[in-house]
Amino acid sequence: MRGPHNIWRLIRTGATFQRTGAMGAALDALSAPPRVRAAARIMGWPFAWLGYAGDPALPPVTRAITALGPAYIKFGQILSTRPDVVGTGMAEQLRMLQDRLPPFPTAEARALVQSELGAPVETLFSAFSEPVAAASIAQVHEARRADDGARVAVKVLRPGIEAAFRRDIDAFHLAAGMIERLSPGSRRLRPRDVVAHFESVVLGELDLRLEAASASEFAENTRGDAGLSVPLPHWTLSARRVMTSDWADGIPMAEVDAIAAAGHDRHALAERLIQLFLNHALRDGFFHADMHQGNLRVAPNGDIVAFDFGIMGEIDEYTRRVYAEIIYGFIQRDYHRVARVHFEAGYVPPDRDMAQFARALRSVGEPIFGADASRISMANLLAYLFEVTERFGMATRTELILLQRTMVVVEGVARSLDPQINMWAAARPVVERYIRDNLGPRAAARDGLRALQALGRHGPLLPELVDRQIDRLSRPAPPAVVVERSRPGEAVWAVVLLGLGVLVGLALG
Repeated sequence: MRGPHNIWRLIRTGATFQRTGAMGAALDALSAPPRVRAAARIMGWPFAWLGYAGDPALPPVTRAITALGPAYIKFGQILSTRPDVVGTGMAEQLRMLQDRLPPFPTAEARALVQSELGAPVETLFSAFSEPVAAASIAQVHEARRADDGARVAVKVLRPGIEAAFRRDIDAFHLAAGMIERLSPGSRRLRPRDVVAHFESVVLGELDLRLEAASASEFAENTRGDAGLSVPLPHWTLSARRVMTSDWADGIPMAEVDAIAAAGHDRHALAERLIQLFLNHALRDGFFHADMHQGNLRVAPNGDIVAFDFGIMGEIDEYTRRVYAEIIYGFIQRDYHRVARVHFEAGYVPPDRDMAQFARALRSVGEPIFGADASRISMANLLAYLFEVTERFGMATRTELILLQRTMVVVEGVARSLDPQINMWAAARPVVERYIRDNLGPRAAARDGLRALQALGRHGPLLPELVDRQIDRLSRPAPPAVVVERSRPGEAVWAVVLLGLGVLVGLALG
């Protein structure tokens, strides 16, 4: 329930950062201006005693985040993949949030398994280990099936995690509303919608039956992707709070030195990771949206093993086609065409100047030519694109936040494997293939055939529809009402970033 008690939650958030010593470290990592630092210290010091103490054995920022709860831990997981944003030292501290959090007792996990699956652990499994990994929402146990001895991973939700997440998200809703009221300019970014989207994603992650379904669908989509392995769920041993899946051996993606020592090509792995993500986003429209190091391993045969499918992203076919149009314009350096597509798709309000928007896009795209790709940070590009979107009144498309965020996370993971990776050149073949398959004559013929098939399916309804339309037009017209047309799309950041990928690839590849 949203109310004044959430103000207390936000106050304790700031107090916890102050008490644990994380305030200064966080401000340093984000390069906060001196005035902001001074204000934070002045406002935080009197309330430090209200904060959670946390585990003193942990580094300050990690200590504060783990003390505050699972929603904050999720945010820390994202930052752990961005050393170019928070610094290498801070990224290393936050990396433990991915899969090395304190576990809850195995006895509680066994009781929850029995409650969810309706039988004692000893009946279902011939072996059931202590936790082998613990994250913000669940922990994993290694086990063997009682019927066939197969080695499996059993994921169990943390007790009380649903209530903890709802409490944190409740406070986020209050903070978003306060931001919109205090800063009218922020309404374009729709903070409340963003929090609502985050809420729907997280609550979906708390039902492991949905994660099992996502893993199954993702495995079907990627069956032909070389160099990728997806553990399959075991449906008879899965429920709302318990999920059993194939066991996956491999080196955690965060252990870069161990990956190199095992003889794996880190550059090839980084390049493949980028290409796999883009393939899933563009080709399938269904992608893993939580691709931090804690959810990735390198198998002994060199395959990238992906798991933890609680957060998935989807992009509809229309939006993917718009991507292709915009990307093609960037390839041709035809910024007027890119601008026109944005206006036609409704990304930019119609009262804005198309020529000015084209020049703004040119200011983003042209500096890419001749630049060293290893120095081009997606975080910096996002910051500049944020300025462009604000200037032209583009609204945030909340359902595509996962795509934008995952692009940043994938870049961070790839650069941890190979700091000199030319990620834009790596993206080029995937994007070019999508353009070729979806903008050429064959694609047009395919679309025409699908239109005819749809017409055939709905043919019996056409006479009734025509009669209804004629009847409506023959009635007296009501008072004029101006209706603004809404169009799908508005995913400017993700679209332009994909376009920039091809642009840089052409310039440097």
